[in-house]
Amino acid sequence: MKTIDALRSLAVGELEEKLAEATNQLAKEKAGVAAGNRPEKPAKIRNLRREIARINTLMKEKAAGVKKKK
Repeated sequence: MKTIDALRSLAVGELEEKLAEATNQLAKEKAGVAAGNRPEKPAKIRNLRREIARINTLMKEKAAGVKKKK
């Protein structure tokens, strides 16, 4: 999982790639759970969902032209 500052420095195209990667990984984890397998790290699904939410938020901020103050 990347920190928010590392994600903020990425371009929109790179964020879209990270989003697709995280979404695919989340689908694989959920499919494994649905198949009856126990996940090695149960918190991984939650962390992936949070990372997807962060990426979506950053993409919307960039589309709206919002700059984050430090």
